[in-house]
Amino acid sequence: MTSKVKKVSDYKGGAEALIAEHGMSSDEYKVLLNVIGREPTVAELGVAAAMWSEHCSYKSTRVWLKQLPTKAPHVICGPGENAGVIDIGDGQAAIFKMESHNHPSYIEPYQGAATGVGGILRDVFTMGARPIANMNALRFGAVDHPKTKGLVAGVVSGIGGYGNCVGVPTLGGETNFHASYNGNILVNAMTVGVADAKKIFYSAAAGVGNPVVYVGSKTGRDGIKGATMASGEFNEDSESMRPTVQVGDPFVEKLVMEACLELMATDAIISIQDMGAAGLTSSSVEMASKGGLGIEIDLDKVPLREQGMDAYEIMLSESQERMLMVLKPGCEAEAERIFKKYELDFAVIGKLTDTGRIVCTRFGEVEVDIEVAPLVEKSPVYNRPWEPTPAQPDIPAASYPLPEGETALSVLEKLLATPDLCSKRWIWEQYDSLVRANTAQGPGGDAAVVRLDGGDKALAISTDCTPRYCAADPVEGGKQAVAETWRNICAVGAKPLAITDNMNFGNPEKPLIMGQFVGAVQGIKDACLALDYPVVSGNCSLYNETNGAAILPAPAIGGVGLMPDVRKAVGIAFAGEGETVFILGETAGHIGQSIYLRETFGKEEGSPPPVDLQAERKHGEFVRAMIDQSLLTSCHDISDGGLLVALAEMVMPRGVGLAVELSGDAGFWFGEDQGRYVVATKDAQALIEKAKEAGVPFAKIGTTGGADLAVEGARVPVAQLRTAHESFLPQYMR
Repeated sequence: MTSKVKKVSDYKGGAEALIAEHGMSSDEYKVLLNVIGREPTVAELGVAAAMWSEHCSYKSTRVWLKQLPTKAPHVICGPGENAGVIDIGDGQAAIFKMESHNHPSYIEPYQGAATGVGGILRDVFTMGARPIANMNALRFGAVDHPKTKGLVAGVVSGIGGYGNCVGVPTLGGETNFHASYNGNILVNAMTVGVADAKKIFYSAAAGVGNPVVYVGSKTGRDGIKGATMASGEFNEDSESMRPTVQVGDPFVEKLVMEACLELMATDAIISIQDMGAAGLTSSSVEMASKGGLGIEIDLDKVPLREQGMDAYEIMLSESQERMLMVLKPGCEAEAERIFKKYELDFAVIGKLTDTGRIVCTRFGEVEVDIEVAPLVEKSPVYNRPWEPTPAQPDIPAASYPLPEGETALSVLEKLLATPDLCSKRWIWEQYDSLVRANTAQGPGGDAAVVRLDGGDKALAISTDCTPRYCAADPVEGGKQAVAETWRNICAVGAKPLAITDNMNFGNPEKPLIMGQFVGAVQGIKDACLALDYPVVSGNCSLYNETNGAAILPAPAIGGVGLMPDVRKAVGIAFAGEGETVFILGETAGHIGQSIYLRETFGKEEGSPPPVDLQAERKHGEFVRAMIDQSLLTSCHDISDGGLLVALAEMVMPRGVGLAVELSGDAGFWFGEDQGRYVVATKDAQALIEKAKEAGVPFAKIGTTGGADLAVEGARVPVAQLRTAHESFLPQYMR
């Protein structure tokens, strides 16, 4: 009887073409031949190519990521698992991670964004946590590009459509527009969950002979080669990749989550892994590898939703809402009962072995038989050549004064209506930010604040990155991304505990792009060490290029902080009249890479503002202490757009005006110096004394009151600023 198992040489287009189609170099294929000791089957090539893809193996970044600080007394589990885990006291743990779904979201924006949310939710509840908050970081192309509007609509709809249905609030994020993302948008999704600190679930398989169980949705042909697609550049034919995009069902995700959490309340699960990138391949290989075991899978037992699927398709499908588990023997019936109750598929598809090999059969024939360890340990690791980003000159603010005939307020009104600074209300009103009724502060502030069940304790969450800074100086840009999450979390009164990162860059085979990555890692490392703010999870997304043109690098940072008493949290809005407003931190008027320079003069140039990490720490700790002592009524960090934009963002929410007593040049009003906060207080003298005692620079800005923002003898109604700020996106998206 002739075998139906297809070898690489059976491919009609030729073996070399098939190997290249899988993103595998000839040298990598030679390694595979040595590992297997024979010609691989097509399914084996698919398995190895997926495991050795950039998306799964981090082959260009691993040598640098090892430098990041990942440990602290409160870190329970750092990078290497589905998500990071930190101790938040009272027997609770926060579990969180951020991941990219960039290429799929450009090809098919609704499903790409939706399944990005679904995937990161699974990473969190896989470890035993109930998700309590979703965040995102979005980068789109220029607003005048013909595809941008449709991409915005699809991505926002996908994020809302999935998160809203699952019942996890989307509490915040950031959205930028820049021409470098015209052909390659960025969609980064973050989920935070809470679990019993003594009942965290990990993915390392254990117990020879233990059953391997498949649960969730059936396997289809969607998402095949998704990991490979995510590890390559785009070209003009990118939309032909649509079949590689997964299709999600949030209602099934909700059922899978509830079933998993219910089973986790028993003692049945030994290990568990979601089927994300590379589907059954990565989940089975990673579980076996971490446990130092082998695994046998009978693909005939995998629940399928399409006829005629072969071994390659089953192993590489990235169909959503699926999990792989190792159960204790004898627990299968109880586990099946739970999953059947939720009308989900349940199947024992294999077992653990002591062979150290992954063996997969289909129709009784062996389609995959590879040693597990080399699929992980012999995945290529490249120390790619890199070049530092050339230093940019400092730009004196005096070189770019306010344009003739303009005032600081007239420029402010225009800046508030620009794509990056305009209100993102049109976006976040499509997300359910109130479901579960624990939202203390939702979108529109510095950090989201979500109350934990059963008390006044809360978590504060922020996602941040300034790509234009990272392009000009990756080291300072990496520092700034970490520092801004630190400031945003401090600004609500919470203590920053740890971060997750999402490293979005172009082609690492280009030395300048690789240099951007190296610089950003150095900056992130420096900031995390200075702030005692470790990295506990993360994701790399490379090859974000189209026809050779790279994106602005975006090492997005998601920060999580702890607030013991949510009742003390403050927001950005001025609370009432007659309060004294101060600026904390030094203002030098740095306008290099500022929004003011770009939007007013059409120039993207100069060095970004330097980040003084010691000042960041001192100022953040001071702000937290003042909030804890109930001395501040509102607080806002100063970032994009500078001081005057921050003040506008504080007067607009409640319409409480401000008479500013200070005066200055364009650099003073719109410079983006770091480490600064605007705060309001009812007890100015007490704040002054405490700032002096702490050695924190400060200056009185003015007093709240009225319905105008008044600056240097001019004034503008707050309502007029709000109209400018709120109008752009709704009009654009009509």
